[in-house]
Amino acid sequence: MTYDPSSEIQDYLIFGEFGGVNPSITDSSTYTFLSPERMEEVFDHEIAGCFLYSRHWNPINRYLSAALARLEGSESAIVTGSGMSAISCAILQICNAGDEVVSSRTVYGGTYALLKNFLPKFDIKTRFVDIKDLDAVRGAITGRTKVIYCEILSNPLLEVADIAALRTIADQNDLKVIVDNTFCPMIISPIDLGAHVVVHSLTKFINGTSDCVAGCVCADEKFVHELMDLHGGASMFLGPVLDSLRGASILKNLHTLHIRMKKHSENAMYVAEQLEGLGFKVFYPGLASHNQHDLMLKISNPGYGYGGMLAVDLGDEKTANRLMTKMQIAKVGYLAVSLGYFKTLFSSPGHSTSSEIPKAEQEELGLSDGLVRISIGIDNNIQRSFERIQNCLQEMDLL
Repeated sequence: MTYDPSSEIQDYLIFGEFGGVNPSITDSSTYTFLSPERMEEVFDHEIAGCFLYSRHWNPINRYLSAALARLEGSESAIVTGSGMSAISCAILQICNAGDEVVSSRTVYGGTYALLKNFLPKFDIKTRFVDIKDLDAVRGAITGRTKVIYCEILSNPLLEVADIAALRTIADQNDLKVIVDNTFCPMIISPIDLGAHVVVHSLTKFINGTSDCVAGCVCADEKFVHELMDLHGGASMFLGPVLDSLRGASILKNLHTLHIRMKKHSENAMYVAEQLEGLGFKVFYPGLASHNQHDLMLKISNPGYGYGGMLAVDLGDEKTANRLMTKMQIAKVGYLAVSLGYFKTLFSSPGHSTSSEIPKAEQEELGLSDGLVRISIGIDNNIQRSFERIQNCLQEMDLL
């Protein structure tokens, strides 16, 4: 057999339609067929390289999905129109009416509301637990449980989930482990640790420019095929399609993710150490004082640090609001929700991204009114940025 180098090249390179270094963007909602028989064949059996309608697949989203699968070490992946759509589709593909989910009690507010308020309309119930308490996880499992759900690094308190231990529990009870890895792309690889399904809000670190909303589901081939099945797939029928232009933009930004995550982590570590040194209560898994620092060391990939997210407790809402206002004026960053932007972003999660969680439950979690969540940017001079933070604290007589 004659050696064909093109077959090997195609395994790892993506060329544009006309040989461009970036793949061509197919700006089309539907695709042509040479014959009715071929159309019928594609509808009956998914065929590699054949496209029928962009709610199912389009070329650029295929490229991006393949890149994300390699990022997470999964067999396959699909991209969606938002992180919430990725979470919703993954859970609804597994769970039917009467099923249950065991979830970490510290999750993004939108996820909490989905599990607590929306899915019960379809008779899917959730039991919320302290995901660090493995006995509590076991105790929450019933004969109806189908999923253990968590964030690898929780929003906003930055608790670390022991995925390997959760997988052991899942295997003992025939469950699936779904992990949101939005905070830690490249830093932690949940699939390698035992997760069955990984979801992301691509809006955040992976895209990195806060100019679009997108999500993805990374899993084995079987699960992704089920999600996209023309006759029974959650992603097919809920229709969370990512626009081709946005997919192409995210794919380009993905190529710098390793550089950005290192800088986010380096800067966050510096700010966390400085704030802790000034006597503030800081939540950051890179600090030796973090009660799960050893676990973070054990499960993280070397060379990428501990992430770009931290939180600091200022004690009360008024103080937190004053500091955030001053930091924006001082050009530390922006008072805004979301994260993973190249500029620093900060917010009060109890009144924004975690506001869906009832006040009493926030207090039980330890999410105080004075908590400020900070997504540290990729500032080239983080020392100067921290000097601005320090000046704000001094102006408020907090130092």
